[in-house]
Amino acid sequence: MKENHVSPGAPRPEKLPSYGGQALIEGVLMRGSRAAAAAMRAPDGKIVIHTEELSGIYRSRWMKVPFIRGVVGLWDALGLGTRYLMLSAELQGDEGPARPTGGGGLNLLLTLSIAPWVGQGMFFTVGLSLLIAVALFFALPALLGHFAAQWMGLNSWGSNLLEGLIRLGAVVGYIWAVGRIPEIQRVFAYHGAEHKTINAFEAGDELTVENVMRHSLEHPRCGTAFLLTLVVLSVLVFTLMGPLSPVLRIATRIAFIPLLAGMAYEYIRWTARHRSSPLVRVLMRPNLALQALTTRPPTPDMVEVALAAFHAMIAKEREAA
Repeated sequence: MKENHVSPGAPRPEKLPSYGGQALIEGVLMRGSRAAAAAMRAPDGKIVIHTEELSGIYRSRWMKVPFIRGVVGLWDALGLGTRYLMLSAELQGDEGPARPTGGGGLNLLLTLSIAPWVGQGMFFTVGLSLLIAVALFFALPALLGHFAAQWMGLNSWGSNLLEGLIRLGAVVGYIWAVGRIPEIQRVFAYHGAEHKTINAFEAGDELTVENVMRHSLEHPRCGTAFLLTLVVLSVLVFTLMGPLSPVLRIATRIAFIPLLAGMAYEYIRWTARHRSSPLVRVLMRPNLALQALTTRPPTPDMVEVALAAFHAMIAKEREAA
């Protein structure tokens, strides 16, 4: 079926719920404010659905506090996404893809390349993946920037800027590299199915496979957009810092992660709410462009799975209301 890539630009005029989700192994997780649902294609071809009510954190007063809500929501979503990632891996067993990963932006970096640890327990998996992500994308660029700047004779401003560029290149390059793995490309196609489904809902289209296939692979609230925003903000914030020792330099990078996450969340939230503005649409272009690395055009059967997850989530939301 031909795709005409209906733009995710201007949403329907009425205020809509901010539904989201992520790709799973042969499946999609959809999340609302009260419930989540995952639909996964089992090895026998049947669609298996799991639903659950979400904790009250999504409706608590903390989710109304700017900057704090981004950190709180991100941590809870990370645990939820990892748990369903592990569930989807268990469903596929030995027949599933060899390298499981989530489609969401931060889960993407936290779970790529740790497939051997899936099934060892959620706390262990999240803890190990966080450690790997912080080491690779914050601590290592800080050290490389420090020593490279010494070798090149740069001042502290140039050193911090070089570090930021190394971090940006590492994140984009890593996503590009793993995206060339065939199993990961299939997961990225489910990520595309999730985006298309949300875009079709927000455009007011009837949620059929044919209609959903027409919509764009891009969405302004994607975790990939959040990830790029966080990295770009880190470049700006850390560049303003003066000269620091290697130990203090690494410590500040790690300590600032929650602050940067809160800032990135507010930026993504603001751009998503004002996407009809020409200026905002220009600001969104880098975030949307990066999604070309983490999404692939889905097949109709993948969209069918995404729709099953979305409808199950809506039904559970109404039940929990």
